[in-house]
Amino acid sequence: MIQLEHTEWLYALGVIPVLSLLFWWMMTWRRRAIKRFGEDSLVLQLIPDKSKFKHHLKFGLLMLGIVFLVIGIANPQIGTKMEKVKRQGVDVVIAMDVSRSMTAEDLKPNRLARSRQFVSKLIDRMQNDRVAIIVFAGNAYLQLPLTVDYAAAKMFLKNISTNIVPSQGTNIGEAIKLAMRSFEAGENKHKSLIIITDGENHDDEALKMAELAAEDGVVIHTVGIGTYKGAPIPVYRNGVPVDYKKDKSGSIVLSKLNEAVLQQLAVASNGQYYHISGGQDELTAIMGEIASIEKKEFEERIFTDYDDKFQYFLGAALFFLFLEFFISYRRNKWLAGLKLFQDVKKKRA
Repeated sequence: MIQLEHTEWLYALGVIPVLSLLFWWMMTWRRRAIKRFGEDSLVLQLIPDKSKFKHHLKFGLLMLGIVFLVIGIANPQIGTKMEKVKRQGVDVVIAMDVSRSMTAEDLKPNRLARSRQFVSKLIDRMQNDRVAIIVFAGNAYLQLPLTVDYAAAKMFLKNISTNIVPSQGTNIGEAIKLAMRSFEAGENKHKSLIIITDGENHDDEALKMAELAAEDGVVIHTVGIGTYKGAPIPVYRNGVPVDYKKDKSGSIVLSKLNEAVLQQLAVASNGQYYHISGGQDELTAIMGEIASIEKKEFEERIFTDYDDKFQYFLGAALFFLFLEFFISYRRNKWLAGLKLFQDVKKKRA
């Protein structure tokens, strides 16, 4: 397993496009300044040692040096020793609605973005619990199986969008069914399912599946996202909103929060219903509910010893920076002496 000890240093790579823009501006200004002296052929005779490519070569070496320097400071590490670690916690499956209605903007920037923010903060509060992520629309799909690797969970979370599912709709029943298969078989406790959706359920089996989940020991908490007033559903083309979803009569469709369905699902499985309001109360309440569930002991194989590899990247950075330092902007004299492009007319004369 490879990891970075200090990932915050990667933000320093943002200097690369800034320096590239400055370099482009400087070279453009330089070419215009040289043209003010006269024709290119005459100017080249005045500065015969001028190199056409060394500015770009030196800049490229400088950028490579900076990249390797930043990665070296971030300290890449390779796991060298794995051990079994015993933990006590709860298995938590998070099911996220990714149907088109989740792009409605009654919550800013939109419902799906707020869902991702909510789940990210929820994961931040977990300690020994295992977490899995499911996305659902017309069908349900497992994105991440049960794990204590919270960094991986947040990485998968960033890539969740409405485009990752092939069929649209809001099939909550399929999400519950997949969640039940995602838990370890043979257990009837230690399990919690959190469903985050606007509640526009297009499936009549959701309530029945919630009751079956409760019989299997799964406690379902539902989280409603959206407003009672509702909002239109944007239609995107090439990533740009061009219109809103309309019904057959041409009227704009409003997507509204359906609390009734979500409350019924929660009651049927001995869980609670929450509405995302932007505060921390819902997070605290959900984590309190999870903490009240009886914990189980499980083993995880994790890397407990890592070998630092920063020295290789720092060495590469020093190599490129020294190389850039010793390369002159002027042409090499031995190349200039070859006169490969000598005027053919002078030879004939």
